[in-house]
Amino acid sequence: MASRSRRRLRVALAVSTAAIAVAATAVFTMDANAAVPSAPAGMTTVFSDDFTGAAGTGLNTANWLYDIGTSYPGGAANWGTGEVETMTNSTANVYQDGGGNLVIKPIRDGAGNWTSGRVETQRTDFAAPAGGKLRMEARIQQPNVSGAAAAGYWPAFWALGAAARPVGATNWPSIGEVDIMEDINGRSSVFSTLHCGTASGGPCNETTGLGSGEHACSGCQTGFHTYAVEYDRSVSPEQLRFYLDGSNYFTLNSSQLDATTWNNALHHGFFMILNVAMGGGFPAAFGGGPTSATQSGVPMLVDYVAVYQSSGGTTTPPTTTPTTAPTTTPPTGTTRDAFSRIEAESYNAQSGTTTETCSEGGQDVGYIANGDWLQFNNVNFGTGGVKDFLARVASGAGSGVSGLVEVRIDSRSNAPIGSFALANTGGWQTWTSIPGNVSSVTGTHTVYLTFSSGQPADFVNVNWIQFRK
Repeated sequence: MASRSRRRLRVALAVSTAAIAVAATAVFTMDANAAVPSAPAGMTTVFSDDFTGAAGTGLNTANWLYDIGTSYPGGAANWGTGEVETMTNSTANVYQDGGGNLVIKPIRDGAGNWTSGRVETQRTDFAAPAGGKLRMEARIQQPNVSGAAAAGYWPAFWALGAAARPVGATNWPSIGEVDIMEDINGRSSVFSTLHCGTASGGPCNETTGLGSGEHACSGCQTGFHTYAVEYDRSVSPEQLRFYLDGSNYFTLNSSQLDATTWNNALHHGFFMILNVAMGGGFPAAFGGGPTSATQSGVPMLVDYVAVYQSSGGTTTPPTTTPTTAPTTTPPTGTTRDAFSRIEAESYNAQSGTTTETCSEGGQDVGYIANGDWLQFNNVNFGTGGVKDFLARVASGAGSGVSGLVEVRIDSRSNAPIGSFALANTGGWQTWTSIPGNVSSVTGTHTVYLTFSSGQPADFVNVNWIQFRK
């Protein structure tokens, strides 16, 4: 993706082999196939794949899509990293082994050209609801190769913000990249990183990102290990925690970044990616490759992938109690039904927006950019709670422009109860309905739609919203 070619070079060069040698050694198991674990306490399983297909078969394309070639359409060349392989959907490179594993195998042909595999989840809505948690996990054996034969190998398990997909990740890194497991050159280690902010420098130190550095993983090449990230919005400050075999070895707190950067990177859906790259900037920081000595055909094995989620709840309160109770001005006017369509142009108050004729009839609210908002009074959610919300939106935003649509109640300064990310949909009147997870709400409230983006340009039009039970 854009500007990833130089990422991690500074942190990578700063980490020494000696530091790895003294790091904690992880426990591993040689069991080549384990069932997808039950959801952790308080969470539910929202996606999983145990790769139980017949030997030599491709992936279930209801769950996965194949990346093909050397870039996203319209995206940065060589996947933005300088890697040298061509990704394919061939079962020579990507297949199920009949023993419960996904195999991603890089292969060099007689002319020295490399092919490999890179697959993404079809779903882009893996998100932590406000007040809840999201856990993305996989059990993986890294390619069993080391030394000179491993030069250039770059296996990875990672996730990109949903808004990357419509624009070929040209809006990287503002939409967030979470690297859950990366290893390079067969070093028996793991790197984890959050990429965010601007493409060079900025609050996230790009193109390096905010990373764990190199963490030892003894036996990563010879056995399976569990790699996971947990995004926790039930605590304050919010946390992004990385795990190896259940042990939390790296944590980022939302207090380490400004709220806009953190929210743009994480307050939305993600899709997951599994791939084995060859070469590029990251392996180059540790000696480079591939070379003539690099061994062809050593696969990454994936036993399972799972996503777990907990429902939204109340954020952990601050340790100090306010001296006076906060007050909220009660909404006034006619009551609205949260579960019926609320036309965007029926707002009670707004900032920065304009109504216009809508191609679907009536009017929409357009010219929406970072910092704009809409207010809807007296929205009645009843007593049974709410599951999610649906928004009818369109965008003709330029390349690299995207943003967040967030729902808040009672005050624009309150934490959002739900959100989704959006990039170009094909035009300012090319409408699509996008769902967003939302915390459970009851009673009657003032509802705010707020809009944030890492760029000043307009990024969304809104026709209507509707909450769903």
